[in-house]
Amino acid sequence: MIYLDYSATTPPQREVIDVFSKVSQEYFANSNSLHKLGLKSKELEDYATKNIAKYLNIKPKEIIYTSSASEANNLALKGICFKYKNRANHIITTKLEHSSIIETCNYLEKLGFIIDYVDLNKDGTVNLEDLENKLTNDTLLVSISCVDSELGIRQPVEEIGKIIKKYPKCYFHVDCTQAIGKVKVDFTNIDLASISAHKFYGLKGIGILIKKENIELEPLIHGGKSTTIYRSGTPALGLIVSLKKALELIIDKIDENYEKVKSLNELIINKLKTYPNVHINSTDKSIKHTINISIINIKPETFIHALEEDDIYVSTKSACSKIDSISRPIKALTQDDKLASSSIRISLSYQTTKEEIIKFLEIFDKCYQKLNLK
Repeated sequence: MIYLDYSATTPPQREVIDVFSKVSQEYFANSNSLHKLGLKSKELEDYATKNIAKYLNIKPKEIIYTSSASEANNLALKGICFKYKNRANHIITTKLEHSSIIETCNYLEKLGFIIDYVDLNKDGTVNLEDLENKLTNDTLLVSISCVDSELGIRQPVEEIGKIIKKYPKCYFHVDCTQAIGKVKVDFTNIDLASISAHKFYGLKGIGILIKKENIELEPLIHGGKSTTIYRSGTPALGLIVSLKKALELIIDKIDENYEKVKSLNELIINKLKTYPNVHINSTDKSIKHTINISIINIKPETFIHALEEDDIYVSTKSACSKIDSISRPIKALTQDDKLASSSIRISLSYQTTKEEIIKFLEIFDKCYQKLNLK
């Protein structure tokens, strides 16, 4: 098997699974219980949270555990808008965002919030001049992904954050789901940020919303004490500690791993450029983990299933996208329905080997030649 769909999810590390199993068996007590077993679990919870904060260079009190990045995104946007609805009602985002941002904005728009989409440069990055023009004293929230899930375009979030700081009533949320574990992120000028463990070789079912300590939110889930007042529910200690382990295993190797992925990316791009019907949608601002292409005159699902016959796995759009829709990010970037409806995403990992890529390119060529002859 050659797995090239790491942007959708990553295989959990063995150490992560082992930690989850051990904690679930030995620290099963509710960490909010006052008896000795509960206090023992609470001690481990605090230890894990302290270390997660250290790895991300934030404060422990700024961590809100969620079930996923989608929940974290919903909590960030709805939490801010519901808490400060009497302060302002303008939201700025981009058309590159994950569906959990776009659909939440659509929902908030029905409630009376005004949604603006900032213009993009040709390379997919936010047009900073247009952002400044769209920002007003009525802007409550700006939500822009650090790295988008389909094209892998990395936004200058540090610079964007500095611009937003000029508007004290405006909060800056960054979806960091596709960034953590792949590139370094500075949270200094970010107010809220979403991450998910299963994107960096952790387990599904655990994410984080980073919320700077001077910000308040209206909770989505009410019901009593947890790890924070902003998200009720029994703390999922096994998942929390497993997330800590996943971060621990990858955070210091980001630069080293990026160089591995970069060399594989170049190998693929150089080969794909030789095909007349292959269009590279990724730009020079895309991180090297993501290669998005369109194959003209071949349906993406047809090509994906052809690769699948040789046990090779890639994807079309983001795994959370609507099945019957064209790629919104590619349409936003290219204004080309044909490219947007025929995209294929190849997503790499530091675990991917050169031998796997050579085999993938061999099978790609076979499928390309076969399907182009039909």
